[in-house]
Amino acid sequence: MTDTYRVRLQKEQHVFSAAHFITFHGDVCEPLHGHNYRVWAEVEGPLDENHYVVDFIALCDALQAVTNTLDHHMLLPTEHPQIQVRIDGEEVEVRFAQRRWVFPRNECALLPVPNTTAELLARHIGQQLRAELERRTGFRPPVVRIGVDENHDQWGICELRDA
Repeated sequence: MTDTYRVRLQKEQHVFSAAHFITFHGDVCEPLHGHNYRVWAEVEGPLDENHYVVDFIALCDALQAVTNTLDHHMLLPTEHPQIQVRIDGEEVEVRFAQRRWVFPRNECALLPVPNTTAELLARHIGQQLRAELERRTGFRPPVVRIGVDENHDQWGICELRDA
């Protein structure tokens, strides 16, 4: 028998407000809009010498650091085949078909995703959380689950698992 351990963190402060738009059906782009996102995180792994998976304070601080990078930003996908994102000095120009937006560079979060859906935001946050935990504690969790709520219990969830 093998024991499995995980911790879950879901606190009021793990929220961020951000604007985005997504595309669907290949050529439809919804209007620019915003959400007050909520985030929870689960970390699974072996118990350490202190008999916990990860210190809750370290996890809380790491998740806060990640969500802070998204808070009050325009979320832009940099891997979308039809959305062109171009940095021009202090501005970011975004084009989709005949539409064009220009945003201040320091108010944009350029994300390595093909679309800014809740599911892909969860993946991005999970990847960043893993890296931040490793940087802060030296521990890279073998399994991380992230939930991102974009609208009153509409959750996108991603599980990242080492192969």
